[in-house]
Amino acid sequence: MKRVFLIGNPNVGKSALFSRLTGIDVICSNYPGTTVEYCKGYIKAGDEKIEVIDVPGTYSLYATSKAEEVAVKMLEEGADIVINIVDSTNLERNLNLTLQLLKKNIPVIVALNFWDETKHKGISIDVKELEKLLGVPVVATCARTGEGIKELIDRLKEARSKTYEFVEEEKWKEIGKIINRVQKLSHKHHTFLDQLSEISIRPLTGILFALIVLYITFKIVRFIAEGLILLIEPIFNEYYVPFISNIVEKTIPIKFLQDLLLGTTHKVMESFGLLTTGLYIPFVAVLPYILSFYIVLGFLEDIGYLPRVGVLLDVFLHRIGVHGYTSIPILLGFGCKVPGMLATRILETEREKMIATALILMMSPCMPQTAMIISLVSPYGIRYLFLIFSILFFIAIINGFILHKILKGETPELFVEIPPYRLPYIPTLIKKLWIRLKAFLQEAVPMIIFGVFIAGVLDIFGITNFIAKIFGKPLIWLFGLPKEIVPVMILGFLRKDVSIALLTPFNLNIKQILIASVFMVLYLPCIATFFTLLKEMGPKRTAKIIFLMLFTAIFVSALLNLVL
Repeated sequence: MKRVFLIGNPNVGKSALFSRLTGIDVICSNYPGTTVEYCKGYIKAGDEKIEVIDVPGTYSLYATSKAEEVAVKMLEEGADIVINIVDSTNLERNLNLTLQLLKKNIPVIVALNFWDETKHKGISIDVKELEKLLGVPVVATCARTGEGIKELIDRLKEARSKTYEFVEEEKWKEIGKIINRVQKLSHKHHTFLDQLSEISIRPLTGILFALIVLYITFKIVRFIAEGLILLIEPIFNEYYVPFISNIVEKTIPIKFLQDLLLGTTHKVMESFGLLTTGLYIPFVAVLPYILSFYIVLGFLEDIGYLPRVGVLLDVFLHRIGVHGYTSIPILLGFGCKVPGMLATRILETEREKMIATALILMMSPCMPQTAMIISLVSPYGIRYLFLIFSILFFIAIINGFILHKILKGETPELFVEIPPYRLPYIPTLIKKLWIRLKAFLQEAVPMIIFGVFIAGVLDIFGITNFIAKIFGKPLIWLFGLPKEIVPVMILGFLRKDVSIALLTPFNLNIKQILIASVFMVLYLPCIATFFTLLKEMGPKRTAKIIFLMLFTAIFVSALLNLVL
């Protein structure tokens, strides 16, 4: 079976073109030994089935980042044909990679993507002349509309190798000669998207624009997620739970197994049943937020906004040891920590991931937890809400700064292209959504269910209550909180928003509510986040992060009790 590699600079529409070529049935995985992801699918060219691999974006075959290293290694491992995807609105820069590929002994065909945009930008390219100069087939394509895709597939057999010889030191001179012969520019007026692009990248207007986008994002995510939960939760509680409880109680007479499958109270989120709470957490509590966040994330990615956020926040985040792209996992963590953890894959070094993880886990509660804190604290006034979120923000920044000083290594520079705003291609959005949901279902869900199993065993044997008795008195002395809320704190490992909601019956004063809220945000990640963290970071680094969170939670909560 022939292997075709899609190779091009970042932001040249590779994902959209890959989607056009392969459809929905694709496989995505990490390149061995890295967290850099690539995808593969299949196309039919006549009677022949061809494997298509979407290689990570690279500006050059002289790698300067982990993603580029993977791209070069994959190319060295062998491809029968390379489709070099070129941004036709930025031809000069893209030809740098094209000429490097033409020196390799691999057949190449060039796809001039974003062909529709050249007309809007006043760019005219003589495709036939470019094909003649390069010595390989050149096809004008628009992945969003499908223009040129059939021609691209039909001409794969015409791909050629080693068709353009040049002296490396004079490469840019050669590119200049090509540009002069094939490209003409004419005046164009700024479009609305051009003006929006300028507003969203300037420091003053960009920050305001980012806050507006963040506000709208949370509104959309919360609307979709809570709407789904309102739909799914009644079905789960009123139909599924009675149905499965009836089956288990009738078919399994052993009480231990009943408790393991249904929980000691046989009620969702009050104990650790595998078939009740074990399924409720991933599919009812987490999946709606994962789904809604990935819908919004995919849109922001494809329209071209996320690189702008990274650039805007780069200077600030550099002071705590990470670059601007860390803002993406942090923003995701505001809604749910699980997608935030998964999004740390975009970071290149383990040092960055450690600092980013600390920021994600400590900077704010997740969306459901935020809603519960608001409902609990708002009767006392908005100033206390502001105080809680300010405390968490500064704690995260301080911890990030400390880790920046302690952990060895340098903060990488942010080299990122600012692409123009473009309308997303819906099939690509759907494909990326499915790939990400499939990764969550395959990787995170089994870990969550296993965690509920372990917690259920501890609960059945009374170990949970034993822990509550041990920590009751220190809780009163350190934090000024009643010992009765220890089981609620343990429940916080299962689901933090529920544990905060369960503080209501204890009639805590505002000081106790503030301390309890800060402690329960910081002390441990929820079970879903914990096992996702374990999967992404490994046992050793996970243990370090848990220790940091627990130490910070105890120190800050005790300090608040003393000060307040």
